[in-house]
Amino acid sequence: MAFPKSIRRSAAALVLFASIQSAWSFEPFVVEEIQVEGLQRISVGTVFNYLPVEQGERLTEDRSSDAIRALFRTGFFENVVLEREGDTLIVFVEERPAIASIDLEGNDDIPSEQLLESLQQIGFAEGRVFNPSMLDRVEQELKRQYLNLGKYSARVESEVTPLERNRVAVNILVGEGEAAKIKRINIVGNSLFDEDELLDEFELGTKPFFSWFSDRDQYSKQRLGADLETLRSWYLNRGYINFSVDSTQVSITPDKQDVYITINISEGEQFRIGELALGGDTVLPEQQMQELIEVGEGEVFSRTRVNQSARGISERLGDEGYAFANVNPIPDIDEEQKTVDLTFFVDPGKRVYVRRINISGNVKTRDEVLRRELRQMESAPISTQSVERSRERMDRLGFFEQVEVETPVVPGSPDLVDVNYKVVERPNFGSLNLGIGYGESDGLLLSGSINQDNFLGTGDRVAIEVNTSDVNTVYSISHTNPYFTDDGISRTLRASYRETDAEEADISEYTTDSYGAGVSFGVPLSEFSFYRLGLDYRVTDMQLGTDASDEIIGFCEDNAEIDDCRFSTVTLSPSWNRDTRNKTVFPDRGGVSTLSGELAVAAGDNGIGFFKARAKHEQYIPLNDWLIFKGEAEIGYGDGLGDTTELPPFESFYAGGSRTVRGYRANSLGPRDSNDDPLGGNARVLGNAELIFPSPFGEQADSTRLSAFVDAGNVYDTADSDIDFGELRYSAGLSLVWLTPMGPMSFSLSQPMNEQADDETEVFQFTLGTLF
Repeated sequence: MAFPKSIRRSAAALVLFASIQSAWSFEPFVVEEIQVEGLQRISVGTVFNYLPVEQGERLTEDRSSDAIRALFRTGFFENVVLEREGDTLIVFVEERPAIASIDLEGNDDIPSEQLLESLQQIGFAEGRVFNPSMLDRVEQELKRQYLNLGKYSARVESEVTPLERNRVAVNILVGEGEAAKIKRINIVGNSLFDEDELLDEFELGTKPFFSWFSDRDQYSKQRLGADLETLRSWYLNRGYINFSVDSTQVSITPDKQDVYITINISEGEQFRIGELALGGDTVLPEQQMQELIEVGEGEVFSRTRVNQSARGISERLGDEGYAFANVNPIPDIDEEQKTVDLTFFVDPGKRVYVRRINISGNVKTRDEVLRRELRQMESAPISTQSVERSRERMDRLGFFEQVEVETPVVPGSPDLVDVNYKVVERPNFGSLNLGIGYGESDGLLLSGSINQDNFLGTGDRVAIEVNTSDVNTVYSISHTNPYFTDDGISRTLRASYRETDAEEADISEYTTDSYGAGVSFGVPLSEFSFYRLGLDYRVTDMQLGTDASDEIIGFCEDNAEIDDCRFSTVTLSPSWNRDTRNKTVFPDRGGVSTLSGELAVAAGDNGIGFFKARAKHEQYIPLNDWLIFKGEAEIGYGDGLGDTTELPPFESFYAGGSRTVRGYRANSLGPRDSNDDPLGGNARVLGNAELIFPSPFGEQADSTRLSAFVDAGNVYDTADSDIDFGELRYSAGLSLVWLTPMGPMSFSLSQPMNEQADDETEVFQFTLGTLF
């Protein structure tokens, strides 16, 4: 940009440049007026704010030099010239261009947003003034980001393109190169533990020969720092409190491809715990506090267990309203005896009360639907456990994508807090679904449903469903009010019609048409358990096929007229449930236990009676940050009542398939009828153990679950023989569950482990749709 011609005035004009002594004689003068010329984006006020000369001030040669330097230091200007016209000081400036855009190319490993954020922190961003001297700093900053990833050969180049209106476009070209690979990590100074044992705890290391996708051998400064902290924790948790990392050397080969790491350590000696004491203001009975201490005198010192003890005391105090309690374990080290005396110093702070509980984000859901889930009350002492439990209960409703909670202090009142819950509602609580699915036991499934899990924002659930498959045709309608009474008793009304073709399910040859209606009530017994009692009336019409088995014909002959194999029952269904899972879909901790039963009595002349009982438990145990163990066990038993000779065939237990024992054909295990078709049984035993791994599908991680499993199970007819655990069938394999828009989809690849000659096996099984 060139200065306007007016800048080149008569030779009498005084021209002053910063850092250059004027050759012309300078005559000081009093500045009566100041004018600024050449501005485009920067305001006149900004110039006056930095200009150290004011009207009425006597301008000397030194003050003019100071003024020019001050304007240059702002970084806004490429050039600054001062002129005098009479008693008017004219400031001519040439603005530096603005950064119109910053484009990044070639950065695959680091997102553009992350790189642009790091550049913004050093003052290089769109809209800022462009300073050419900043380019070198920009390139160094980007290289630093890649060095942290172990990419020592990364190259960064920049191109600057002038644009109209005094702007520039900056294009940054990145050549990431390959990350340097770790060839060897050496630990020097370890005599107590084997080097391989210590290196097994590291994230970094040489790549395992069996893993093609591992990035374990890619050096990263941050990951090395984390591994050093892991190493320190390893020793501190085994009593070596004087352990230290003396030095770390990272060497790279001249071609910048291989990295060698040497870690020098001093192990020290092992210490044990000496005396334990409580100090400060314990507030609660000392006996209660001592029970929260997880370490004992004479045990090997463990930093993790000591910190867990302090955290346990803090959480207990938090439940009593001391939300800002501070518990510090103070060690007293005896170097001679090699012991550590610990005093847990308790500073409970003030007891904190809840002023208000605020809920935001619930546009469709009524406020009362959320408030009835609260376990923390207003005007009561805050309980951190109750606050978190309230958040979990809101989340378990299933109406929200996210539930967050904050407890800010009330300004001016350090003993008061507000509890603020913020929810993000799911896009649609109701749905009209038309679906298609497939299950290895049910065949092709067509379904249609209208579901409203949060009917009109009341929290009630209304469902109308139609499902048709090769095996079942179902029409049902139900309404559930989770708070039929204010104290949390739920009520469900339901009616349904079902047609079942047993032969299509590869079991005995008969069909059933059944219809009925019922009501059930759920009564909460505690925070995690509830009791449910249902009452249903049902009529079942059983039609025998042309080649029905002797067992099916015999049941109808013994319990009804062969030409009218029709049964009616009134069924009482009690159940007890305890659910401590943190989520209902893909939980990773907690468990669910269920005890349930059915007691059916005859309704009318053609009625039958029977009972069924079932016990089931499912437990999730996190083994570490990424691996979860799931265990499941179930046992069921049933029989006829009164004049009914046995459990009706349409109420029998079955096993085999994706929902019981994978690797065996659905419903195929257990007793067989005279036609050699699966008959089911009146007793069933199931077991399952799984290791759940992190999802390998990146962005789909929240909707997929991968596991390795072992299944066990079988069904029995106790009229012929007792339950024999030696007859259990086993299988092992891999399973993938994917939550798709059409419904859950499950895949399993399994191998039966002890199949018998007449067992029907399936290595690959899958289910799509609502069968999960």
